[in-house]
Amino acid sequence: MSEPRRADARRNYARVLAVAEDEVATHGAGASLEQIARVAGVGSATVRRHFPTRRALLEAVSRKRIDALCTRARDSADAADSRSALLDWLSEVVAYCVGARGLAVALSYDTAGGDPVHDNTCGAALEEAGEPLLRRAARDGTIAPGVSVSDLITLIVGIALATEHCADPAAHADRLFRLAVAGVSPRCAPDPISAVPAEDGNR
Repeated sequence: MSEPRRADARRNYARVLAVAEDEVATHGAGASLEQIARVAGVGSATVRRHFPTRRALLEAVSRKRIDALCTRARDSADAADSRSALLDWLSEVVAYCVGARGLAVALSYDTAGGDPVHDNTCGAALEEAGEPLLRRAARDGTIAPGVSVSDLITLIVGIALATEHCADPAAHADRLFRLAVAGVSPRCAPDPISAVPAEDGNR
Protein backbone atom coordinates (compact mmCIF):
# COMPACT_ATOMS: atom_id res chain seq x y z
CA MET A 1 0.00 0.00 0.00
CA SER A 2 1.39 3.42 -0.91
CA GLU A 3 1.97 6.09 1.74
CA PRO A 4 -1.01 8.25 0.61
CA ARG A 5 -3.30 5.23 0.81
CA ARG A 6 -1.96 4.33 4.26
CA ALA A 7 -2.57 7.89 5.39
CA ASP A 8 -6.14 7.74 4.06
CA ALA A 9 -6.69 4.46 5.88
CA ARG A 10 -5.43 5.96 9.14
CA ARG A 11 -7.71 8.97 8.74
CA ASN A 12 -10.69 6.75 7.96
CA TYR A 13 -9.96 4.59 10.99
CA ALA A 14 -9.72 7.61 13.29
CA ARG A 15 -12.92 9.12 11.87
CA VAL A 16 -14.87 5.85 12.14
CA LEU A 17 -13.64 5.25 15.68
CA ALA A 18 -14.61 8.78 16.80
CA VAL A 19 -18.11 8.36 15.37
CA ALA A 20 -18.37 4.87 16.85
CA GLU A 21 -17.51 6.21 20.31
CA ASP A 22 -20.37 8.72 20.06
CA GLU A 23 -22.84 6.17 18.69
CA VAL A 24 -22.02 3.56 21.33
CA ALA A 25 -22.27 6.20 24.07
CA THR A 26 -25.75 7.05 22.79
CA HIS A 27 -27.11 3.67 21.73
CA GLY A 28 -24.98 1.16 23.61
CA ALA A 29 -23.63 -2.10 22.24
CA GLY A 30 -26.39 -2.25 19.63
CA ALA A 31 -25.19 0.87 17.79
CA SER A 32 -25.80 0.54 14.06
CA LEU A 33 -22.70 -0.07 11.96
CA GLU A 34 -24.53 1.40 8.97
CA GLN A 35 -25.29 4.57 10.91
CA ILE A 36 -21.66 4.81 11.97
CA ALA A 37 -20.62 4.56 8.32
CA ARG A 38 -23.11 7.26 7.27
CA VAL A 39 -22.05 9.73 9.95
CA ALA A 40 -18.36 9.06 9.29
CA GLY A 41 -18.91 9.61 5.56
CA VAL A 42 -17.51 6.23 4.53
CA GLY A 43 -18.98 3.07 3.10
CA SER A 44 -20.12 0.16 5.25
CA ALA A 45 -17.32 -1.90 3.73
CA THR A 46 -14.77 0.55 5.14
CA VAL A 47 -16.22 0.19 8.63
CA ARG A 48 -16.20 -3.59 8.37
CA ARG A 49 -12.66 -3.59 7.02
CA HIS A 50 -11.43 -1.80 10.11
CA PHE A 51 -13.82 -3.60 12.48
CA PRO A 52 -14.81 -6.97 11.00
CA THR A 53 -17.05 -7.83 13.97
CA ARG A 54 -19.17 -5.86 16.42
CA ARG A 55 -16.93 -7.11 19.23
CA ALA A 56 -13.88 -5.66 17.45
CA LEU A 57 -15.65 -2.30 17.27
CA LEU A 58 -16.69 -2.38 20.94
CA GLU A 59 -13.19 -3.39 22.01
CA ALA A 60 -11.70 -0.47 20.07
CA VAL A 61 -14.22 1.94 21.58
CA SER A 62 -13.44 0.58 25.06
CA ARG A 63 -9.66 0.47 24.69
CA LYS A 64 -8.89 3.74 26.51
CA ARG A 65 -11.01 2.70 29.48
CA ILE A 66 -9.45 -0.76 29.56
CA ASP A 67 -5.96 0.78 29.47
CA ALA A 68 -6.90 3.07 32.38
CA LEU A 69 -8.16 0.11 34.43
CA CYS A 70 -5.00 -1.86 33.67
CA THR A 71 -2.87 1.08 34.80
CA ARG A 72 -4.93 1.38 37.97
CA ALA A 73 -4.38 -2.31 38.72
CA ARG A 74 -0.63 -1.97 38.27
CA ASP A 75 -0.56 1.13 40.49
CA SER A 76 -2.35 -0.84 43.25
CA ALA A 77 -0.12 -3.91 43.08
CA ASP A 78 1.99 -2.91 46.10
CA ALA A 79 -0.80 -1.56 48.32
CA ALA A 80 -0.49 -2.57 51.97
CA ASP A 81 -3.98 -4.11 52.16
CA SER A 82 -4.19 -6.69 49.39
CA ARG A 83 -7.90 -7.37 49.89
CA SER A 84 -8.86 -3.70 49.72
CA ALA A 85 -6.60 -3.18 46.70
CA LEU A 86 -8.34 -5.99 44.81
CA LEU A 87 -11.88 -5.04 45.80
CA ASP A 88 -11.32 -1.33 45.18
CA TRP A 89 -10.03 -2.14 41.69
CA LEU A 90 -12.94 -4.48 40.97
CA SER A 91 -15.34 -1.76 42.14
CA GLU A 92 -13.80 0.54 39.55
CA VAL A 93 -14.32 -2.13 36.90
CA VAL A 94 -17.99 -2.30 37.95
CA ALA A 95 -18.34 1.48 37.72
CA TYR A 96 -16.68 1.59 34.29
CA CYS A 97 -18.88 -1.22 32.98
CA VAL A 98 -22.01 0.55 34.17
CA GLY A 99 -20.98 4.02 33.03
CA ALA A 100 -19.34 3.17 29.69
CA ARG A 101 -21.97 1.75 27.37
CA GLY A 102 -20.71 -1.19 25.36
CA LEU A 103 -17.85 -2.02 27.74
CA ALA A 104 -19.67 -4.90 29.45
CA VAL A 105 -20.41 -6.52 26.09
CA ALA A 106 -16.81 -5.98 24.99
CA LEU A 107 -15.67 -7.85 28.11
CA SER A 108 -18.16 -10.69 27.80
CA TYR A 109 -16.91 -14.02 26.54
CA ASP A 110 -18.29 -15.73 23.46
CA THR A 111 -18.64 -19.27 24.76
CA ALA A 112 -19.18 -20.54 21.21
CA GLY A 113 -15.62 -19.55 20.29
CA GLY A 114 -12.71 -21.91 20.42
CA ASP A 115 -10.48 -19.84 22.73
CA PRO A 116 -12.64 -17.19 24.41
CA VAL A 117 -9.89 -15.72 26.61
CA HIS A 118 -7.55 -14.98 23.72
CA ASP A 119 -10.35 -14.02 21.33
CA ASN A 120 -11.35 -11.33 23.84
CA THR A 121 -8.41 -8.95 23.99
CA CYS A 122 -10.08 -6.55 26.45
CA GLY A 123 -10.88 -9.37 28.86
CA ALA A 124 -7.40 -10.84 28.49
CA ALA A 125 -5.79 -7.47 29.23
CA LEU A 126 -7.85 -6.99 32.39
CA GLU A 127 -7.11 -10.53 33.53
CA GLU A 128 -3.38 -10.02 33.10
CA ALA A 129 -3.52 -6.70 34.97
CA GLY A 130 -5.68 -8.02 37.80
CA GLU A 131 -3.82 -11.30 38.33
CA PRO A 132 -1.12 -9.86 40.66
CA LEU A 133 -3.83 -8.26 42.85
CA LEU A 134 -5.73 -11.54 43.10
CA ARG A 135 -2.57 -13.55 43.70
CA ARG A 136 -1.55 -11.32 46.64
CA ALA A 137 -5.02 -11.46 48.17
CA ALA A 138 -5.10 -15.25 47.84
CA ARG A 139 -1.61 -15.53 49.37
CA ASP A 140 -2.74 -13.36 52.29
CA GLY A 141 -5.80 -15.56 52.79
CA THR A 142 -8.24 -12.70 52.17
CA ILE A 143 -10.01 -14.24 49.21
CA ALA A 144 -11.26 -17.78 48.78
CA PRO A 145 -8.95 -20.21 46.95
CA GLY A 146 -9.90 -21.21 43.43
CA VAL A 147 -11.29 -17.81 42.44
CA SER A 148 -9.89 -16.47 39.16
CA VAL A 149 -9.84 -12.98 37.66
CA SER A 150 -11.89 -14.42 34.80
CA ASP A 151 -14.55 -15.48 37.33
CA LEU A 152 -14.67 -11.98 38.78
CA ILE A 153 -14.80 -10.19 35.41
CA THR A 154 -17.57 -12.52 34.24
CA LEU A 155 -19.49 -11.79 37.46
CA ILE A 156 -19.08 -8.05 36.94
CA VAL A 157 -20.21 -8.24 33.32
CA GLY A 158 -23.32 -10.13 34.41
CA ILE A 159 -24.11 -7.53 37.06
CA ALA A 160 -23.59 -4.65 34.62
CA LEU A 161 -25.82 -6.20 31.97
CA ALA A 162 -28.50 -7.12 34.52
CA THR A 163 -28.71 -3.59 35.94
CA GLU A 164 -28.30 -1.45 32.81
CA HIS A 165 -32.05 -0.65 32.65
CA CYS A 166 -32.49 0.06 36.37
CA ALA A 167 -33.45 3.56 37.51
CA ASP A 168 -30.04 3.91 39.20
CA PRO A 169 -27.82 1.27 37.58
CA ALA A 170 -24.62 2.42 39.29
CA ALA A 171 -26.02 2.08 42.81
CA HIS A 172 -27.78 -1.19 42.02
CA ALA A 173 -24.68 -2.70 40.42
CA ASP A 174 -22.49 -1.62 43.33
CA ARG A 175 -24.89 -3.23 45.82
CA LEU A 176 -25.01 -6.50 43.87
CA PHE A 177 -21.24 -6.55 43.56
CA ARG A 178 -20.75 -6.13 47.29
CA LEU A 179 -23.27 -8.89 47.92
CA ALA A 180 -21.37 -11.14 45.52
CA VAL A 181 -18.09 -10.42 47.31
CA ALA A 182 -19.43 -12.46 50.22
CA GLY A 183 -19.40 -15.50 47.98
CA VAL A 184 -15.70 -15.21 47.10
CA SER A 185 -14.54 -14.33 50.60
CA PRO A 186 -13.00 -16.85 53.00
CA ARG A 187 -14.86 -17.47 56.22
CA CYS A 188 -12.35 -15.48 58.26
CA ALA A 189 -12.80 -12.29 56.22
CA PRO A 190 -15.06 -9.48 57.43
CA ASP A 191 -18.65 -9.90 56.34
CA PRO A 192 -19.06 -7.46 53.40
CA ILE A 193 -22.85 -7.73 53.44
CA SER A 194 -23.01 -5.81 56.72
CA ALA A 195 -21.77 -2.75 54.81
CA VAL A 196 -24.26 -3.12 51.99
CA PRO A 197 -27.22 -0.70 52.19
CA ALA A 198 -30.60 -2.37 51.90
CA GLU A 199 -32.89 -1.70 48.95
CA ASP A 200 -35.66 0.79 49.70
CA GLY A 201 -38.24 -1.96 49.54
CA ASN A 202 -36.41 -4.05 52.16
CA ARG A 203 -36.03 -1.40 54.85
